[in-house]
Amino acid sequence: MGLSQRSGRADCRTERTVRNRKEKRFNALLDKRMIHCYNKKTERTLFLEKKVEVGCMRKQVYSLLVDNTPGVLSRIAGLFSRRGFSIDSITAGVTADPRFTRITVVASGDERILSQIEKQVRKLEDVLEIKLLNDEEAVYRELILVKIKADATLRPGIIAIADVFRAKIIDVEKESLIIELTGAQSKLDAFLNLLDGYEILELARTGITGLSRGNKDIADAEEILRKRAEENGLD
Repeated sequence: MGLSQRSGRADCRTERTVRNRKEKRFNALLDKRMIHCYNKKTERTLFLEKKVEVGCMRKQVYSLLVDNTPGVLSRIAGLFSRRGFSIDSITAGVTADPRFTRITVVASGDERILSQIEKQVRKLEDVLEIKLLNDEEAVYRELILVKIKADATLRPGIIAIADVFRAKIIDVEKESLIIELTGAQSKLDAFLNLLDGYEILELARTGITGLSRGNKDIADAEEILRKRAEENGLD
């Protein structure tokens, strides 16, 4: 057998192996519903928006410890906007150490999107730490202000509902009153459902803020800053 014939057979086997690998990879991605379009002519797979079932979508709460610098909130929100990530709510406030800010972000998506959010946010220079909070190991709270149309005849019924939820009446006028309520998101939603028969004039929600339970994963800001300085080659 000539050298050219052996070389031709080797090329065929290599081509067949590559084709089989591409087919296996394509089928695997197809099973995971990650293929949007496949061009047979160019043998290119186009990875566009992942198609997911409604049941695969969920919410995730991210707790970020960031540098307290001007524009840090806009840079983080800008990342979500550029990447097309959905933000359900975002809250921010200075921590006990005025050098740092705690930002709580609630985002929706499938597992792939939520994982990408964590990876992309972690890359930001302002972010010192990011934690994924869950219901079992964290405490969430949200504040809501509700202005309700209420004359003298409607006021007792509204106040009775507020008392059940331990809400506060923080302003009363002749034709309206404002109620303040703090609690978990489910508590606030239940409160609003009971007010369905009344006319809500205005409503404001702060969005979720939260902290992990216990002291096992409390961030040591000084240690984080020291590691960052070492990575940047600073003394």
